[in-house]
Amino acid sequence: MPDSLVHVDHLIAHGELAAENSWCVSYDEEALPEQRPAIVPLGLWLANSSDAELAPLLASDTELTVSLAKELKASPLVAVNFPAFTDGRGYSLARLLRERFAYPGEIRAVGDVLVDQLNYMRRCGFDTMALRDDQHPEDALRALNAFSVRYQTDVQERTAIFTKRLENS
Repeated sequence: MPDSLVHVDHLIAHGELAAENSWCVSYDEEALPEQRPAIVPLGLWLANSSDAELAPLLASDTELTVSLAKELKASPLVAVNFPAFTDGRGYSLARLLRERFAYPGEIRAVGDVLVDQLNYMRRCGFDTMALRDDQHPEDALRALNAFSVRYQTDVQERTAIFTKRLENS
């Protein structure tokens, strides 16, 4: 895991390339970064949750309890780390935050975020995705709009397409 500050240049926010990204990500679990605003590991954020310029970084193996979800609601942003693109636990965290715990703020994917994942991330509740440096933002925007119809439900579309078809027949 990186031990320094990470500032992502290519940020996809609400389906568009963000003009700027003021948040940096710190993976250091012991010391607060000087640069602000900063996303910091959950334990460090909990110890400093009154600092409005800090946001929590959830590791992919975070156990999302009711009490933790209540504390996270105090933050306008929650970041979920993808340590490897093959680690899909972050999708579950985002979906739980949105559906079970009704988290109203920004959920941001950070770490090993690839263009191929963006559509699925959005469907699970992420509204912002920080692309890995070698990923092209133009490809990311195309990937987000590659599918116009989905069979399954997601955090935004609660009615399956076959149900809609039955209702319209």
